[in-house]
Amino acid sequence: MKKILLIEDNQHIRENTAEILELANYTVHVAENGKTGVEIALQEKPDLIVCDIMMPVLDGYGVLHLLHKNADLRNTPFIFLTAKAERTDMRKAMEMGADDYLTKPFEATELLNAIETRLRKTDMLRQVDGTGLAGMDALMQIAKGATTLESFASDRDTMLYRKKHTIYQEGNRPSRLYFVQKGKVKTYKTNEDGKEFIVGLYQEGDFLGHVALLEGSNYKETAAALEDAELALIPRHDFEELMSSNREIAQKFITLLAKNITDMEEQLVRVAYYSLRKKVAHALTTLFQKYKGDIKISRENLATLAGTATESLIRTLSDFKSEHLIDIQDGTIKILNESKLQNLTM
Repeated sequence: MKKILLIEDNQHIRENTAEILELANYTVHVAENGKTGVEIALQEKPDLIVCDIMMPVLDGYGVLHLLHKNADLRNTPFIFLTAKAERTDMRKAMEMGADDYLTKPFEATELLNAIETRLRKTDMLRQVDGTGLAGMDALMQIAKGATTLESFASDRDTMLYRKKHTIYQEGNRPSRLYFVQKGKVKTYKTNEDGKEFIVGLYQEGDFLGHVALLEGSNYKETAAALEDAELALIPRHDFEELMSSNREIAQKFITLLAKNITDMEEQLVRVAYYSLRKKVAHALTTLFQKYKGDIKISRENLATLAGTATESLIRTLSDFKSEHLIDIQDGTIKILNESKLQNLTM
């Protein structure tokens, strides 16, 4: 049974609304003020919150503000209850992140329809997994009914990039979103001495170029093909249309696509502070987990990913081979003991 938290200071409204929700087969938790409501939310982790605006101790705006600071609760559907005299304040509520509002007095069917709609949409969004085409299609279906990415961007071009060819350049203004249909791609930064440092790896089913689009900035890295790759080119205006079509979709899309910002920061920390063995071990385990098997990558690119000189990388690979952590056959690296390599990164 779905759990609903009802925060309402008026006893008559609180009891009647709770009874309606219980009859609709929801588990209902109630609170008579905002402070108690936040405490119950933190403890019970409800599936949806219905909250009055004007309350003693802590008003509805304060409740929403505090919940948005909690990682476990910030995406919980939130419906405001408001008196007619307060309707002018609803713009503030929606800008703060409320999902819906009902004006008191309201019909039972209005309340139940609003709750069912929000819960259904939340369940669909939670089922969207991964950053690939299937994930994009699911997002489009939620946002626009039966529309899929193929029909949404049916006129998009595809382009073949040969190994080592540049896809986009650091400092340039983004004009499209890229989707990897075939092959592998790297993104990297270059220092003043011309030395490369790989900050991202992409394969079939991944999007790239999204961070600059989301930030409204120029590219902060260069992208190039690690091997022959085919990419779909989704125009910037189509991407922006998707982002603006629905707030829930935008939140989910940002979550799906912007994770690599944190990964990039962690990568920079590792390069700065890890030992040589730790750097190489981490690069190997990252590639093994990313590509789900044997590692086929040039020693130069592997050294760039690890943040070390190629000669130092080769010596470390030789050590790992003698320790039976890896094997190398025809340039392909086979991981023999992932757990021990993983332990080296701790």
